[in-house]
Amino acid sequence: MRLCRFEQGGQPAVGFFLDDQIIPLSAAAEAAGETLEATDDLLAFLPHGSQYEAAQRVAEWLAKNESALVGISDKDTSILTPIPKPNKLLLLAGNYAKHIEEGGDIAVERAQTFPYVFMKPPSTTLNRHGGDIPIPAVSPDNIDWECELGVVIGKEAKGVTEAEALDYVAGYTVVNDISDRGFRPNPNRKERDRDKFFDWQHGKWHDGSCPIGPCIACRESIPDPQVLPLKLTVNGEVHQHASTAQQIFPVAGVVEFVSAFITLEPGDIISTGTAAGVGHAKGVHLNPGDIVEAGIDGIGVLKNTMVLE
Repeated sequence: MRLCRFEQGGQPAVGFFLDDQIIPLSAAAEAAGETLEATDDLLAFLPHGSQYEAAQRVAEWLAKNESALVGISDKDTSILTPIPKPNKLLLLAGNYAKHIEEGGDIAVERAQTFPYVFMKPPSTTLNRHGGDIPIPAVSPDNIDWECELGVVIGKEAKGVTEAEALDYVAGYTVVNDISDRGFRPNPNRKERDRDKFFDWQHGKWHDGSCPIGPCIACRESIPDPQVLPLKLTVNGEVHQHASTAQQIFPVAGVVEFVSAFITLEPGDIISTGTAAGVGHAKGVHLNPGDIVEAGIDGIGVLKNTMVLE
């Protein structure tokens, strides 16, 4: 089951995401004889949500009666951010060995390191499928892509083990961690030891730099998040083509690590790092008009256009 938020009659609504069309959940529920509370909160219909079991029954009915309902083309509506106001938007740096190496560093075994976790401000960086990604006027020349698997937390998690971690997941989405590789505030500054780290971190925070979507795939529809092919293209040219099997820290290990010192709450998003193939390693960066498509099998393709801020 894949669910999305979309615009219907000027209001946000929930629908079943079928790649090129959307079936409104309310219409499917009525046809299936199910009663659902009206809300555009996807978490209500995902594992640990109050209406999850009813939504599952509707999804099972729809799978058998798909031709009974007319879907809405994704070209005729706006697909909205699946979780519009997460309390936390956490991301990983350096979770794929080949990506670490293409950046000039040395990858080490899992037992010898730990996940590098950082945050993006969700209220200003989150962006939607089909939305324009602003190229920041303050630093326009080194904007890069990062296709990543996003994990949506379904219930509060604190101190969970790797063995039980996936039980706390509601579902999965696609994240494109847009990054400014050349952000350098005050170019006339006196260099200090930590400048490079903060340049890197600040380059993650530009407005609109974290599109997610187009939907959330229910946890049960992806029984193993470590076997998912991912691909990113720019104007149709493939730049990233890898698998989540290449992650140093698997999804469950990441949830265990983060929950050891941060209480994870329903709706929190953890983006699990990117694979090799980023543009900066090849001297290629994003320009106005570029169309970026980040896809993960079993979830969907997140499509955005670059524009000048």
